[in-house]
Amino acid sequence: MKSTPGSTVGVEKYNQACVKPTLCFSQGAKKPFKKVTDVSSGDPQRAGMSPISFVRQVLAVCLYPQLLKEKSLPLDVRQRAQKLLGSCGGGSVGSYSKTSCGIPHVHKSVAEFITRRDGGVSSHPENIIFSSGSQKTLSLVLHLMASGEGETQTGVLTPVPCPHTLPMLLDETGVALMPYQLMEGRGWALDLDELHQALKTARGRCEPRAIYISNPGNPTGHVQDRKTMEEVIRFAATEGLVLLAEEVYQDSVFGQGREFLSYKKVLFEMGKKYSETVELISFNSISSASMGECGLRGGYMEVINMDPAVNNYLRSMQGTSSPPVLPQLALEVMVNPPSPGDPSYETYTQEIRRTLTTLSQNAQRACEFLNDLPGMNCQPAMAGVFLYPSLHLPPQMIEEAKMLGVEADVLYCQRFLEEEGVCLGSGCENGQEDQNYHIRLCVLAPPATLEEVLARLRSFHLLQLGRFP
Repeated sequence: MKSTPGSTVGVEKYNQACVKPTLCFSQGAKKPFKKVTDVSSGDPQRAGMSPISFVRQVLAVCLYPQLLKEKSLPLDVRQRAQKLLGSCGGGSVGSYSKTSCGIPHVHKSVAEFITRRDGGVSSHPENIIFSSGSQKTLSLVLHLMASGEGETQTGVLTPVPCPHTLPMLLDETGVALMPYQLMEGRGWALDLDELHQALKTARGRCEPRAIYISNPGNPTGHVQDRKTMEEVIRFAATEGLVLLAEEVYQDSVFGQGREFLSYKKVLFEMGKKYSETVELISFNSISSASMGECGLRGGYMEVINMDPAVNNYLRSMQGTSSPPVLPQLALEVMVNPPSPGDPSYETYTQEIRRTLTTLSQNAQRACEFLNDLPGMNCQPAMAGVFLYPSLHLPPQMIEEAKMLGVEADVLYCQRFLEEEGVCLGSGCENGQEDQNYHIRLCVLAPPATLEEVLARLRSFHLLQLGRFP
């Protein structure tokens, strides 16, 4: 793997300073807790949230078609499973996809979902590309873009903080991470002047070819408004940058007065000057807040205004390994849920509403809690599953971390894991610079679990501050 000039977090720094806290246990060591609670990864089911019944019922029937005769299952579950099985090669999830690009019926369902979401802006199945998760689809794009070395190396303007998987992915694909800082004091908003400055800094170090946007923000929970999105689109058009829009948490906006707008919708409402020229790739996944099916590893990207040869190349990269079937079926259920009048509609709606209510209430509760702790400050989240509070640590603890060869936020998370059995994410994983410490906390968890995490965090945090009077 290649270390990227100008990267905020390169491979070597990531491995040495941002080592995952779970590596710090001594094998067989006695600990004052029975299990580890992981609220670092954005995996709601790992944190204790239940899956959506309709999704699991449909997949169960697809995996075991004898259940088509099981009258205790809702009729629409069995009908959906039968239809999905009919779209599979050989009528079985054990067969390869009918084409190397995936199941045509699922492509059609995703395109119809995008068209409905965007108020009639057309989406075409041939522009939809499946893979095993949004990170895999992004990896395909980055591999295609990657070229050059030094001043000619491909660079991507990347928000700081960014999704914690992104720095390593850029390194692995040989693409330079060129950071632009989000404005914490403004709720992690994107600032156009900061974008221009980041681009100016990037040129001469690498060749910027794309800008990465996370909206709703991961891990910040910020939701961009139309004005900001239009500014970003104009910026990308003027500078000739491909717009990479990660929109995985589009289903989880809960901030008052906020709504999710896709970059595609805004782009096409800006007129042909932009809608026919700006190259846009958007990403979505069944790991979204409502579905929460992280382990099934299913996602898609929609490719807009790309040269047809690029589309063909991205599809051909799937080549001899067509996308897994089961995640595609889950994706079809996500984009095509039960309709009013269907037997499963009420249960499905109640479960989705319960998930989003839990998320909203947990985010508000945790934000207030964190802001009451000395040495912490948390911006309210508007969407997504994370809170990302700043961590103001005593100078002595920062020096101690330096002596141990780790970042101070990593040391904080390691000790919290060892002493309380709770795994938080350290801010350096999200691209934060030295002396700008944060922690990442997933709030999509059962309320009782969250309360236990917060109670342990309070006692631990106050104890750490008390060590350095």
